[in-house]
Amino acid sequence: MRDGRSKLLMKKTSLTDLPQLSIPEGYSLRSFQPVDVTEWEYIIRISFAREIAFGDKIGFQPPFHPEKILFLCHQGLAVATAVAWEKEDGNRDCGYLHMVGVLPGHSGKGLGYTIALAALHRMREEGKQGAMLETDDFRLAAISIYRKLGFHPVFVEKDHSERWKLIFMDLLSEEG
Repeated sequence: MRDGRSKLLMKKTSLTDLPQLSIPEGYSLRSFQPVDVTEWEYIIRISFAREIAFGDKIGFQPPFHPEKILFLCHQGLAVATAVAWEKEDGNRDCGYLHMVGVLPGHSGKGLGYTIALAALHRMREEGKQGAMLETDDFRLAAISIYRKLGFHPVFVEKDHSERWKLIFMDLLSEEG
């Protein structure tokens, strides 16, 4: 709730129809290693324009599973990340796409889409049927990616309908 408003929710009801995962040339996909804390925090700090401690957001949160934290790497350096999370109090059949970020020097290459799709594939491998995520109104590029992946808004609070209407207008003006 960075600007005082609640997070927006999006849901993908089925993971059976995922597109094939294709890693762009020059990049590789791997899971989290203990030495990755600094790289994860750097990607997230740049992507979200604020400090987020790995331990507070991921590492100290049950259930912590390193294989669910994914990275796209270029020349050995992590440049994008996403987490195939699971909310402890959530539906066990539904995964939670969490903390998707790409370094600006690598944006525009489809890496946000690729890393998010990799996380969805991981969820499906774990037996998840669908996925949820939370986002903010100003994350238009991320919302555009989520829509391409088949996520749809979930209206939880009274103001969500109007907020989504404004987001879709902004997305249309960016496309046109």
